[in-house]
This record gives sequence, structure tokens and C-alpha cells, in this order.
Amino acid sequence: MNLIKSTGTFSLFVILSRILGYIRDFFIAIYLGSGPIADAFFVAFRIPNTFRRLFAEGTFNAAFVPSYTLELLSSKKKAQRFAKSVFNLLVLALLCLTILVEIFMPSFIKLIAPGFSNIDEKFKLAVDLTRITFPFLFFISIASFFSAILNSHNKFAIAAAAPLILNIILIICFLIIKNDIDLVYYLSYAITLAGIIQFIFLIFFTRKYFYPSFSFKLQIDNKIKFFFKKLLPSIFSSGVTQINILVGTIIASFQASAVSYLYYADRIYQINLAIAGIAIGIIILPNLSRYIKRKNKFKLEILQNKSLELSLFLSLPATLALIFASEEIVSALFGYGSFDEESVKNSSQALFYFALGLPAFSMIKIFSSFIFARNDTKTPFYFSLISVILNIVISVSLFDKLGFIIIPIATTFSSWLNGLLLLIFVLNKNYFNFNNSFFTQLFKIFIANLISLGSFKILLNYFSNYFIFSNSYKFLAIILLVLLTFTFYLLISILIKAFKISDIKLKY
Repeated sequence: MNLIKSTGTFSLFVILSRILGYIRDFFIAIYLGSGPIADAFFVAFRIPNTFRRLFAEGTFNAAFVPSYTLELLSSKKKAQRFAKSVFNLLVLALLCLTILVEIFMPSFIKLIAPGFSNIDEKFKLAVDLTRITFPFLFFISIASFFSAILNSHNKFAIAAAAPLILNIILIICFLIIKNDIDLVYYLSYAITLAGIIQFIFLIFFTRKYFYPSFSFKLQIDNKIKFFFKKLLPSIFSSGVTQINILVGTIIASFQASAVSYLYYADRIYQINLAIAGIAIGIIILPNLSRYIKRKNKFKLEILQNKSLELSLFLSLPATLALIFASEEIVSALFGYGSFDEESVKNSSQALFYFALGLPAFSMIKIFSSFIFARNDTKTPFYFSLISVILNIVISVSLFDKLGFIIIPIATTFSSWLNGLLLLIFVLNKNYFNFNNSFFTQLFKIFIANLISLGSFKILLNYFSNYFIFSNSYKFLAIILLVLLTFTFYLLISILIKAFKISDIKLKY
């Protein structure tokens, strides 16, 4: 496997998905803004979408890929039998969950957005919309099963392309419906429709490796038991960032428009996290599992060091840009229509504090993969549990004093603790060792970032007039600014060898 090429292919589709996701959110900002209707829709969208991230963005992979890969190394028949058993149990469990939540949806919304309970119209709207969107969870979670099979065979492109479907359908919905009074209902139906189409799409491309055939004759042997024992901890540990965000949504529901502010901030930094953390974590997992099984310590060490190096190379410039230009970025991307100057200011504050944690969010994905590849999902689970509890304690204790802004602060602080605990663990267990060149490369990456930050601030001042809230060209200005700075960053990195062109051809 070529780490940079595989990450590049995966990232291309991720970027396309995020661009379409931005267009989708641009329409949401224009037509819904950050008021009560937007809050209700974001809760209805956040719940199934959080589960999608939990399953699709590495969590299901963390439990499934190592076990399935080991079966593949033994024989294809064993791998097929294992996959079929997992599929049947997964369908049954998700179907039961979906039915139960649909029946008890009012109680579920009180749990997820307790702050809505005191506002009858907002609460009712959230219940109605979530009932429509929740089946998306069923289809997208099963779709993630097929994505995991493709990833196990080092076929990353199709799995990465699948999320495009949701954004395309929602954009089409906006273009057709526009200002209709029932727009949020149409959007909610479109979300579930997208889940069904994505499910069918992945079945089609996975049929070469596995074709589903549901049966109530469940075969639960020791391997299946072992897999599901790993799955629950992996959902919690690999998806800790998403769980922290969901916790934040629950707490933010007590403050008007806070859910919306956090949503828009989350959408921006998630663009980089998807590439610098999630994509790399997904791509390295199958090969890490193979190298551990074959006891190939040499290739294992190279792949681990290169993956961490690449993650930092991609996450650090984004972190600096989001810290120093959070308000300009939010204004340029969402500051239109119903999304006023106050909304820009509040969302940019949230983005600033989320940005401080971006390297930690990415490192959690990388270090967790080092542990998941050894069929250990419990250790990251324990660290994630500490992180979530800390997040809740900080958020709840300071929410009355600081308001919604404590949520990104708590998420960032608890994530750094999680990342450090994971690093200490993998070093102590000798699961990971820094090689001789890592710190030299890290120093070069820091130098490249400092030089690029200087050019970024100069350009930011030069284009300052374009970032006034009322300026019609601020979107084009921010795109130009990012492209110029990133191009400069790449050139500096190549010049001082923080990034080596020869690495593109290397296989790990």
C-alpha cells in the first residue's frame, strides 16, 4: 500500500464531499439561519449523522477490519462466513433500535436536547423531524459494513465517494423547494432517501467480495462474540470526538441558537479532521493488522511513523489558519442571508476553540488505529470514557457562567488529555516507537508552518477589506487566500524537505 497515494485518493473524495457539504450548509445558513427552526433541524440531522460518523468514519472499521483481515489471511470462505454472521446480527440489532427510538421519540429528544422541552413548538418540530430522519441511521450503518469490507481489500475510493450522495440529494432539494414553509420536512425526507441510495450504491460495488443474504438463523461462534465485544468499546473510543460533540449539543440546547453556532463551527474544522485523522486512520488499519499478524516490525514502524508525520503535516497548517482567521473564515463561508453578524461572531468563537484541539482530534484517530490493529478496543475505550466524563464535568459546571463557548473549550481540553494518554500507552507497551527521522521531520514541519503563518497573516491584512461582513466577494477572497497559503506551504515544505516528493512513490 502507498500511504500518500491512498490518502490522496481517499482525501479527494472527502474534499469533494466537504465542498458539497459546504454548499448544503450554505443553503441552510441562508434559508434557516440560526433560529429555533434551524436548531430543531440540526438536532434531527445531528442524531443520525453522528451515528453515521460513529460507524462510517473509522469506528466500525476499528472492530471489523482486523478480525475480517485475519479471516481473509486464513481463507476466503471463512471471511465470507464471518461477514455474513456480522451482517445478520447488525441488521437485526439496528432494526430493533430504529423501531424502539421511533416509538419513544419524544423521550429520546428529551434525552438528546433537554433544553427544547420548555419550548413546545421547537420540541414538537424536533420530534417530527427526527422521526423522519432516524431511518437514515439504519441504512447508513449497514452501508458502513460494506465500506469496511471494501477497506479491508484496500479499496478506499468507493467507500470515500459514498457520502457524496447525501450532499447531492440535499442540494437538489434546496434548489427545487427553496423558501417553501415545509422546507425542513422535505430536507428530512431527503436525508432518509439518501441513506437508502447510499446503501444500494455500496451493495453494488461490494458484491465482488460479499453479497448480502439476510437470515434469521444466527450463527454466533466465539469469533462473532469476540467481534461484538470489541464493537461497543470501539464505537465509544474511535468516535470520542463525535460523542463529545453530541454531549455538547445536549448541553447547548439550553441556550437559544447555540446548537446552530456549534454546528457551523463543527462543519469547518471537520473538513481537515476528515483528511488528517479519519482518512489516514482508516487507510492504515488493514495493513497494520497484516504486519502485526506477520510480525513484520520493520514495515509496522515505518507505516506508523509516516502516518503520524502525515497527520501532523496536514493538521498543523489548518489549525493555525482557523485560530488566526476564525471570524473571517466563518463570515466568508456562512455570513449570508439569515446568518447575521452575531451568528458569525458566535460561531467563529466556537471555531477558534475547536481549532486548538484539531491536532489532538487527528492524533486520537492515529494512535487508536495502532491499538485497534492489535484487536484491543477496550484500552482506547477507557481513555475515551475519561475524556467524555471530563468534558461533561467542565461543560456542565461552567455553562451558566460562560454559555455555549465552554463546550468547544471542554471538548478541546479533554481531547488533548485523551491523545496524550493514548501516546503514553502505545509507547509504554512498545506498540509504537519514534524512528530516528521523525523528530527531524517534525521540526521541519514546524518551521514550514511558522513561515507559512507569516505569509498568511500578511495576505490576511492585505485582503482585509474583502472580509467585511457586507462584502460580496469575501468567499472568493478566502478561497484565494487558502490556496495561495497552502501552495506556499507545500513549496516551503519541499524546499526544506519537510515533505519529500520521493515519499509519494514509497509503499509501506
